[in-house]
Amino acid sequence: MSVTAEGRPAPAPARRPGMAPTDVSNPNYFHKVVDCQWACPAHTPVPEYIRLIAEGRYSDAYMINWHSNVFPGVLGRTCDRPCEPACRRGRVEQEPVAICRLKRVAADSKDMANVAGRMPKPAAKKNGKRIALVGAGPASLTVARDLLPLGYHVTIYDADPFAGGMMRTQIPRFRLPETVLDEECNYILALEPETKFGEKIESLKALLAKDYDAIFVGCGAPRGRDLDIPGRKEAAANIHIGIDWLSSVSFGHTTSIGKRVVVLGGGNTAMDCCRTSRRLGGQKVDVVVRSGFDEMKASPWEKEDAMHEDIPIHNFLVPKEFKHTGGKLTGVLFEKVKAVRDEKGRRNLVPTGEPDVLFECDDVLVAVGQENAFPWIERDIGIAFDKWDMPVVDPVTMQSSNPKVFFGGDAAFGPKNIIWAVAHGHEAAVSIDLLCSGEDVKVRPSPLVNLSSQKMGIHEWSYDNDVSLDLRFKVPHAPKELTLKDVNMEVELGFNKELGFKEAQRCLNCDVETVFAESLCIECDACVDICPVDCISFTPNDPEPVLRTHLSAPSTNPAQDLYVSDALKTGRVMVKDEDVCLHCGLCAERCPTGAWDMKKFYLETAKAGSCRK
Repeated sequence: MSVTAEGRPAPAPARRPGMAPTDVSNPNYFHKVVDCQWACPAHTPVPEYIRLIAEGRYSDAYMINWHSNVFPGVLGRTCDRPCEPACRRGRVEQEPVAICRLKRVAADSKDMANVAGRMPKPAAKKNGKRIALVGAGPASLTVARDLLPLGYHVTIYDADPFAGGMMRTQIPRFRLPETVLDEECNYILALEPETKFGEKIESLKALLAKDYDAIFVGCGAPRGRDLDIPGRKEAAANIHIGIDWLSSVSFGHTTSIGKRVVVLGGGNTAMDCCRTSRRLGGQKVDVVVRSGFDEMKASPWEKEDAMHEDIPIHNFLVPKEFKHTGGKLTGVLFEKVKAVRDEKGRRNLVPTGEPDVLFECDDVLVAVGQENAFPWIERDIGIAFDKWDMPVVDPVTMQSSNPKVFFGGDAAFGPKNIIWAVAHGHEAAVSIDLLCSGEDVKVRPSPLVNLSSQKMGIHEWSYDNDVSLDLRFKVPHAPKELTLKDVNMEVELGFNKELGFKEAQRCLNCDVETVFAESLCIECDACVDICPVDCISFTPNDPEPVLRTHLSAPSTNPAQDLYVSDALKTGRVMVKDEDVCLHCGLCAERCPTGAWDMKKFYLETAKAGSCRK
């Protein structure tokens, strides 16, 4: 099996008539079908845990999630949902399956005692290798989770008094309750790492001198960008850097804010700042963004939640000056701009020439981006930095130019999100294990790929193949009049078990594949007759552009995959349009010879320890 550097099967060659890559040893066809799992950086087996939720097996679903994404309860509330745009449900209707919120169903409904009993135990014997982790955020905790059961002595350093990193300091409690974060951090701390919380690393050279076998830097992007415009220094007392302010709120140091607040920025941090301000006394809170509404980096649902809490978002305004009287902030002056594209299609913001706009305010929260700060990493210890003053990191191995030092999460490639940090942690743990085992870190262990028939009889399958007609269900929210009074009251209530079951039924089982055996086919066209979406055709073999026009439902988009069989007895070929297939299994139920079968695709990416012989 050919595998790319990312650990997924290599792309198939251009699909031509006659190609039927149904062999387990060549999963190039199947990796194109289970798109939601591939879209998740941690490769969570989405359809599998959704089926378990539909069966009421919440603890099993939680453990599947925990194995790959480490923080199911956290991510079920906060994930940026890279998997959902890839969900096949979104190809047949507007909204995909609520994959993220179903993670929370498993986390909230699991049997905690059952789950605790299934967690790995601390290693009975250490292997003599010592690993240092800088930062106790999601990337570092993932490395610890993967290495501790293998016998590594892991030491976690963090300047904060508790584990969690940005999950604790930058995500408000009304989005992520502290109890949820504590529980999932404690599953890792129970593996008995050495913790040095409250101890900030001031020198990587000094840490290297302690002779660790490897060091992982997962300290995040701890510095918020500032705005150097007139009035910044004079009115500094009421101008706050967003991430620092959120951290101060998180630890209880900040408990109030002015009645009139302006939040600068259009990302998720800005949305957290404005919503937190509403709960700490901000009666009039405005978000001001230099870009257009659709170009904002904040997730669509984050913008919706802010607007639901009566927070207006103003676009195409560039901050020009902080207004103040005797050092006391009075407002922010903005220049109106518009988006203009040049001859190459590049967007530029240019002044409209309209009068400037003044927003009167008592406080300003600056949330215009984050950046890495590495003053504590000396430049003479073998770590190369690029022109942006970022460490040069291998995107596959997470290794720096110093072979003993690895980076992950926001510290590696700049701010992203939790699930990417987890994915980096898994890959770094594999690399560290390979390094400490004397192996080449660039030779990655292969993932486990398998197919298994779901037949339980002539017309029965081991999965529910009914296609739900329900639209995506809305997540219930606590009343706004209550949540705006309490910065710790969770806004989203999550799906209960009944809604979780109904939402899980919307999954189209994209990991259960239709597999066709030409030798058994008698070309009776029964599968063509019963297919509810006309995705199966028997047609003469032609070059692909011509073949696409011969299908029952012509497929004129070359980006859509076709499943093409070898020649049948009549010389025709079977062609299935994968883009519209519902995986309902009716073709296999109707087939009189068993030429069609429904087989579950299983993928498990390599974790630390996979290199053990």
